[in-house]
Amino acid sequence: MNDRIRKTTTKDMTDGNIVRQLIMFALPLMFGNIFQMLYNTVDSIVVGNFVGTEALAAVGSTTMITNMAVFFFNGFSVGAGVIIGRYFGAKDLKRLHTAVETTMAATFVFCVLFTIAFILGVGPMLRFMDTPEDVFGEATTYLTIYFAGISGLLIYNMGSGILRAVGDTRRPLFFLILTSFLNIILDLLFVPGFHMGIEGVAYATIISQFISAILTLLLLTRSDDVYRLTLHDLKIDFPTLSKIFAVGLPAAIQSVITAFSNIFVQSYVNYFGSVCMAGWSCYNKLDQFILLPMNSMAMASTTFVSQNIGAGKIKRSNDGTKISVLLSIGITFVIASLIWIFSSAVTRLFTADENVIAFGSLFIRLNVYFLMFNCVNHVLAGALRGRGDSTVPMIIMLASFVAIRQVYLFFVTHYVSNTPTLVGFGYPVGWMSCCVLEVAYFLIRWNHKKTV
Repeated sequence: MNDRIRKTTTKDMTDGNIVRQLIMFALPLMFGNIFQMLYNTVDSIVVGNFVGTEALAAVGSTTMITNMAVFFFNGFSVGAGVIIGRYFGAKDLKRLHTAVETTMAATFVFCVLFTIAFILGVGPMLRFMDTPEDVFGEATTYLTIYFAGISGLLIYNMGSGILRAVGDTRRPLFFLILTSFLNIILDLLFVPGFHMGIEGVAYATIISQFISAILTLLLLTRSDDVYRLTLHDLKIDFPTLSKIFAVGLPAAIQSVITAFSNIFVQSYVNYFGSVCMAGWSCYNKLDQFILLPMNSMAMASTTFVSQNIGAGKIKRSNDGTKISVLLSIGITFVIASLIWIFSSAVTRLFTADENVIAFGSLFIRLNVYFLMFNCVNHVLAGALRGRGDSTVPMIIMLASFVAIRQVYLFFVTHYVSNTPTLVGFGYPVGWMSCCVLEVAYFLIRWNHKKTV
């Protein structure tokens, strides 16, 4: 392992212009997230245009379930990134190496556990969501194949998380661009070409994800930089793992429970039938794209704060947080405005069914501007995790996205009116509640210097 930090492949964010560093760090993340989102979005576009409305509803209804697995592992990735970023900022290269080896060793264990658990849970989860019978079979097929190949996604996400922690966001982006185009080619080859239906899009996704995982592992093992993955050193150091879990486990639990609560939201939508489900699916795909800038700025904020905390620069970490929030709100407003104006046109990308387009446009126009509240939520939570504080953001988000949202949905559907509009507004209710609580807590912690 090289004992020097190479500026060409890493990015030290403890000195220099804050705005420029955050933008240059977040832009590759945002483009990378766009291409990662293309996996599932292209699946929806292909099945919606070449298979049918039921298949589109099937892919859309599985999103909340796949997110449970992905979000849990992303929480673990956040914990690893914070600890690795802390050691990188402090120039403690021996502990950085230990953290990298521990992270990847634990990743391989998770791959086995996740594959088995989620394949066995496909049927029960779909039944729990009250998935309609005309969608159930295809949803089962898609999820079973997806989870059989989920290791590729998990290995790539963790490997790219290690690279992000030391400031390298460009090369993971290149891998995503390559495999995203591969996924599009395979989708078109398997579905309209070989007439494989929903199985085709699932196989296209997992093949592409495995290739991105292989490329990431090759980069980590063949690098001569400080983050090099050395296979003969691959083992779990439990003191290091406990530090990773101290930050990552609350984030993972919050993400899983939030995704699980969204299954309840999906079950409320399922009540209105496959056409409304397909419209909700279209909205969710577009919603994920609007979330990309704020998620990218949140990840940038986590890395920026963790490196500066490691270097002992508290004021600089706070300044970076404020700038991240403002950048996130500004970019999201522009994107939300464009999506609102062209809501029918962008929904039409997924389907030619006018009823589905009407539902998709309804949900888009109802919710997109409220995502500004989520800019504050995600960036502040990312900054707090960069400080090593994951537990309170977890509690706040669970209270807002789970408890308050579910109380709202139960109340309006039982005592006001059970309509798609009121059900769809469940998302903004959670976002606004979380924003109030998150800002209040962050202001309390603003000048607090204690970190994990």
